Amino acid sequence: MLKEYRTIIEVAGPLMLVEKVEGATFDEQVEIETQTGEIRRGRVLEITEDKALVQLFESSAGINLKDSKVRFLGKALDIGLSTDMLGRVFDGIGKPKDGGPKIIPEKRVDIAGEPINPVSRDYPSEFIQTGISAIDGLNTLVRGQKLPIFSASGLPHSRLAAQIARQAKVLGGEEKFAVVFAAMGITFEEADFFIEDFKKTGAIDRAVLFINLANDPVVERIATPRMALTCAEYLAYEKDMQVLVIMTDMTNYAEALREVSAARKEVPGRRGYPGYLYTDLATLYERAGRIRGKKGSITQIPILTMPEDDKTHPIPDLTGYITEGQIILSRELHRRAIMPPVDVLPSLSRLKDKGIGRDKTREDHADTMNQLFSAYAQGKQAKELAVILGESALSDVDKLYAKFAEQFEKRYVSQGEYTNRTIEETLNLGWELLSILPKGELKRIRDEFVDKYLPDRGDE
Repeated sequence: MLKEYRTIIEVAGPLMLVEKVEGATFDEQVEIETQTGEIRRGRVLEITEDKALVQLFESSAGINLKDSKVRFLGKALDIGLSTDMLGRVFDGIGKPKDGGPKIIPEKRVDIAGEPINPVSRDYPSEFIQTGISAIDGLNTLVRGQKLPIFSASGLPHSRLAAQIARQAKVLGGEEKFAVVFAAMGITFEEADFFIEDFKKTGAIDRAVLFINLANDPVVERIATPRMALTCAEYLAYEKDMQVLVIMTDMTNYAEALREVSAARKEVPGRRGYPGYLYTDLATLYERAGRIRGKKGSITQIPILTMPEDDKTHPIPDLTGYITEGQIILSRELHRRAIMPPVDVLPSLSRLKDKGIGRDKTREDHADTMNQLFSAYAQGKQAKELAVILGESALSDVDKLYAKFAEQFEKRYVSQGEYTNRTIEETLNLGWELLSILPKGELKRIRDEFVDKYLPDRGDE
């Protein structure tokens, strides 16, 4: 029989202080029974002598200090896991919210997870095809990588996330692929869009969705990505699946951390975020990867909206330190109706070279990628020059580069949200665009590849 305490001395926002507590442990689950008999949940955040600070998963409204009872459950917050979770929608703390039956778990696991021993990590080296040229061709996603998308308010990152979830797959072999989708602090309309899109396209069959809405408790938002990653670890390392984890929006997660930190009266760090923001984000991002001797893998795409479009804001800044690159969305491209509005020049995948080439994508991938980057940068410069000096100031070659940049954005980057390109289609489209330029300008591609792949349009 669990001991009950009627010794609540203070409730402040999402926090509750209980005194005269015996044997409570950090991260232990707590049940609060209000005077009306309603049960609310929480977890132990801090213990000082006989006082326990409890973080509430639901609202603290209506909790009467004198008449409410507190029970410490003797275990950390956990989640019941089973392959039956595929195709289901859960709330931020793992309760079904799709009207389906409760999950009968094969096992229950603490959501804090265990760090992967660096020695047992395997190096990411296999290509994941997202069907999006700006990612596959230029900023390639590799199995076991963590590659965030830096977006901003009003940009279509939700649609891009849904497209990646629908289209992503590992090439070669019949390996089982799953998507674990964690949404934090999103609106009802966004949640409805994701669920309906997954159902309509059939992607729901291989997906597990954890949805925390904007009006759900802040503390639940902190648990949501950990629920999703614990589920992903089970599918990857115990069921040998290739798992893609998409987490949106990490900014809402960091705001929730800041709110709880402020309620605890902690000394704030940069922009009011807690000083442990880097450490906290690392405990999430570092749960991606491959483990030697295990067939499965976890690849992460965290999505965050940069406040005020500021790349130096603590959330994108710290995320960039921990992860292996970033895909940056551009407001200017979005304004010009380019979908997805990926700004390829400042975007970067640090592991792209490990997942491309012969037997992975195609032998010419690395050379064409470098040439496309170079040509697009020169084309953008030529277009800026034309704005300042007029088009007549451009040389004939500069005009071709400007034309290339225009066509590159229109045909290569912009493909719409329902076009799923194979890597061959992406590479061939790159060659088609490079044929706009004189053959002598293709200095970053080996001659043998130029002879083999460049479409024959007559040499200028």
